[in-house]
Amino acid sequence: MSVNQQAHAGPPYGQPQPGYQGYQQPAYGGQSLPGVPQSQYGAYNGPMPGYQQPVPPQGSLRAPPTSGAPPPASGASHPSGHLAYSQFEHGDVQNGIPASAAPMQRPPAPQPFLPGSAPTPVSQISTFQQYGPPPGSVQQLRNHMAGMTIGGTAASAPPPAGLGYGVAPSSYPPTTGAPRPPAMPGPPLPGQTVPAPPSSQPNHVSSPPPPPPPSTMAGLHPGPPMSGLHGPPPPTHPPQPGYQMQQNGSFGQMRGPQPNYGGAYPGAPNYGSPPGPPPPPKRLDPDSIPSPQLNELPPQQKPRHRIDPDAIPSPIQVIEDDRNNRGSEPFVTGVRGQVPPLVTTNFLVKDQGNASPRYIRCTSYNIPCTSDMAKQSQVPLAAVIKPLAALPPEETLPYLVDHGESGPVRCNRCKAYMCPFMQFIEGGRRFQCCFCSCVTEVPPHYFQHLDHTGKRVDYYDRPELSLGSYEFLATVDYCKNNKFPSPPAFIFMIDVSYNAVKSGLVRLICEELKSLLDYLPREGNMEESAIRVGFVTYNKVLHFYNVKSSLAQPQMMVVSDVADMFVPLLDGFLVNVNESRTVIASLLDQIPEMFADTRETETVFAPVIQAGLEALKAAECAGKLFIFHTSLPIAEAPGKLKNRDDRKLINTDKEKTLFQPQTSFYNNLAKDCVAQGCCVDLFLFPNQYLDVATLGVVPYQTGGSIYKYAYFQLETDQYRFLNDLRRDVQKEVGFDAVMRVRTSTGIRATDFFGAFYMSNTTDVEMAGLDCDKTITVEFKHDDKLSEDSGALLQCALLYTSCAGQRRLRIHNLSLNCCTQLADLYRNCETDTLINYLAKYAYRGVLSSPVKTVRDALINQCAQILACYRKNCASPSSAGQLILPECMKLLPVYLNCVLKSDVLQPGPEATTDDRAYIRQLVTSMDVAETNVFFYPRLLPLTKADVDSDSLPAAIRNSEERLSKGDIYLLENGLNIFVWVGVSVQQSLIQNLFGVSSFSQISNALSTLPVLENPFSKKVRSIVDMLQGQRSRYMKLIIVKQEDKLEMLFKHFLVEDKSLSGGASYVDFLCHMHKEIRQLLS
Repeated sequence: MSVNQQAHAGPPYGQPQPGYQGYQQPAYGGQSLPGVPQSQYGAYNGPMPGYQQPVPPQGSLRAPPTSGAPPPASGASHPSGHLAYSQFEHGDVQNGIPASAAPMQRPPAPQPFLPGSAPTPVSQISTFQQYGPPPGSVQQLRNHMAGMTIGGTAASAPPPAGLGYGVAPSSYPPTTGAPRPPAMPGPPLPGQTVPAPPSSQPNHVSSPPPPPPPSTMAGLHPGPPMSGLHGPPPPTHPPQPGYQMQQNGSFGQMRGPQPNYGGAYPGAPNYGSPPGPPPPPKRLDPDSIPSPQLNELPPQQKPRHRIDPDAIPSPIQVIEDDRNNRGSEPFVTGVRGQVPPLVTTNFLVKDQGNASPRYIRCTSYNIPCTSDMAKQSQVPLAAVIKPLAALPPEETLPYLVDHGESGPVRCNRCKAYMCPFMQFIEGGRRFQCCFCSCVTEVPPHYFQHLDHTGKRVDYYDRPELSLGSYEFLATVDYCKNNKFPSPPAFIFMIDVSYNAVKSGLVRLICEELKSLLDYLPREGNMEESAIRVGFVTYNKVLHFYNVKSSLAQPQMMVVSDVADMFVPLLDGFLVNVNESRTVIASLLDQIPEMFADTRETETVFAPVIQAGLEALKAAECAGKLFIFHTSLPIAEAPGKLKNRDDRKLINTDKEKTLFQPQTSFYNNLAKDCVAQGCCVDLFLFPNQYLDVATLGVVPYQTGGSIYKYAYFQLETDQYRFLNDLRRDVQKEVGFDAVMRVRTSTGIRATDFFGAFYMSNTTDVEMAGLDCDKTITVEFKHDDKLSEDSGALLQCALLYTSCAGQRRLRIHNLSLNCCTQLADLYRNCETDTLINYLAKYAYRGVLSSPVKTVRDALINQCAQILACYRKNCASPSSAGQLILPECMKLLPVYLNCVLKSDVLQPGPEATTDDRAYIRQLVTSMDVAETNVFFYPRLLPLTKADVDSDSLPAAIRNSEERLSKGDIYLLENGLNIFVWVGVSVQQSLIQNLFGVSSFSQISNALSTLPVLENPFSKKVRSIVDMLQGQRSRYMKLIIVKQEDKLEMLFKHFLVEDKSLSGGASYVDFLCHMHKEIRQLLS
């Protein structure tokens, strides 16, 4: 039930209905009209059919607000997750005629009110509920929002603190008195008078109160009922048609003068009962939101009612609550279908049979039993898998299991690998597969007796029987051509055209490689890396280098026939770093000198990849090409490109061509690279358009990475580039990888997103897979699932380690299955859902106009939320926006995706930027998309210089910034430091080492190292953030009112964007309108 719901229904309605236990409903005063069949919302004002009201958790609700109303009748329990709110805020009149399935209709004009006439049914009032902040509409918004949210709170257990809006640590600033559910009221309509702020006591009319229902809402004071409560509604009004939500920035309808409400906003409501004390200062309710007093304005100019941004769900609050509630305990993976803490929470994982959320996160941990139910909810069922994820030092890496020549034990039929969910039978001689139910003989060497519970007695000694993630050593049967692989090779391929030499890039790369080659990845205990290295330079032709250890000086060989690429030497091209150290050092000294006077401006590109591929083929090994490239390849050669950049295509049907490669040549080249295990990492240094959409095809399809440094300048960009290069060379990577995801009967993997190649429908092939890459897999039903057995996923990755060892990494995850939509909505994870939706949309722009993609995203999310509203929330007026608890941030995050440069480019975004971001996001993990779409904003001036902690984050909106403070904003690619014009001079001196605001330089790429506590603290925060991200973020200093501020404001994602993106508040109103249209 929801907070604003009236509590006093009489028996037929107010009783909890039999059915599933303890699902806590947000109900918001829905009522049915006489003569209209009951809607699927269930009985008026009672819990939905089928949900039992939970018993109130002790102590989890706040004390009810003090009010003039009598305390709840003895025996009226507070249903558990209901927020204890003063129940009727004015304006939220929640009772009256029972809601019908047909939307309420509103009378064309305000009804006249004759004093003394029968109370008008509240049907219309309730309709206004829309979002309707009667008085200060924001509150209600809040409430609505809250209401929104509440909807999903969890069932029989009291909702975890911090979940609901109304529950203990409420996600909103505490209101005095009890929190309130998320119902959001809307602004008054022109000409309406607004009821006064709640006089902390239920609104009521002077009609006799009906008896309180068996379970009054928490925080409801059964007091005199509101007008037109229960009982047959007076026949005065015919059912009224529903109304559209006005786009007035507030949630919900503006109200017209309501019958029975005499006074205008300021002042006590004339509800026919004495006003209570004035409302406490900060209630979660619209009334406390500042807005012009309506009665001061002539009727024609009623302003749009501004919704208080604090009243709508806050990402910062949700993140903070999850940290407080779930950050202290380890996450133990032994239980099926547990939703993990958010990615923004720092927590430890204990593997007890399911893979860690660092390896796999799902959009929902309780999936519908049938495809019909899945289609009805529209919640995509997907897993974001990061098979080689790095773990924190306190967690154990997956154990490596060696079964000798027989290899891993597998199911005979579906070939699933032995895992904790396999069932041993017949005394341990056979096992039944948990994926396909086939029974397989246990090999004699693997036999073990069972204990009295049916578990093998060696259960805890074998990682594959007791852990969710582990590795098997692969046998020769798992290798190409049935022979064990050689260790991989790294080939460094350096553009030595005029731009690269003149900018200092060539010299920088050569200097760095001298030391970086000592840090090539190696297996845990090896003395030195097994990886061999080779070097190529190129412009219009290619130069190969022989760096054999027996040579005194390196030798150069030039291949000018780029149309038919071959490698001119075998022996001496790929070498061991230690053996050839002096020759390599000599080569790296000579390259910058050799090309110092070059005048060659043109480059080739495809032949460079072909050369690396041929070299790896000749050496019969997998490997990685590191290509450093500066310009569009226009020289005569295979894969030659032309400049096709055209901003005029934006917002036309041809816009999709900007994201597509301009030739299929690179797709074919990528296919050959994958077959050889040749992964490509591309470092781009463009000064103009170079067609990332086409050059990125091979890195993308081989599992590689792209790094882009536009307008590269040595002094400002070298630090970032060198950090990226070092990390890219040193990070864990698997080569020649193939991944397959198996599922238990009932669902199957149908779609895949990420940087890889697929030659069939089941195997994801990657020439290279590193610890930062994710593969997103979508599942669809192909049969019914059962609640008892749940659903299982097994991700198996076959790869070659950097020492040349062939391995299988296995991750298993068990999920719950449900027959009730409420269980699905209670176990979703919004961050993962947004990761999937962004990838789905970013793939969509390759084949559909961007507007079509945006509309489809909005529509799908509206359907998800409308399905919840219709099937899981308690009855309430259409005017309330009700969101599931765990999806209350879906609108704000979705709006961020819609406003991103791929889907709605700002004036600064180039075609290359958009193609680059599109590819980058496609293989991001959930933590990266979270901060990319909703950046982290920290007030540096509030940092405690004596502690290690970060200052509390604030919401991404300009109105949160104070011109006397300094803020840091990070999104995984950039770090902005914004300095207000009125910052104290001492802070400027301490951080920047200059004496005034005007002297701060925008050109700084790192903060100066100064010996004072503030400087040390800020630099430690920056270092800490850099350490959490997979790329080194570019530092940008932004002074308030400076030209760079436009760029910074682009990342304040709760505000309107210059490119036309909606503010969070406006988008929420838009989503509400979409949901209402679907429901009507």
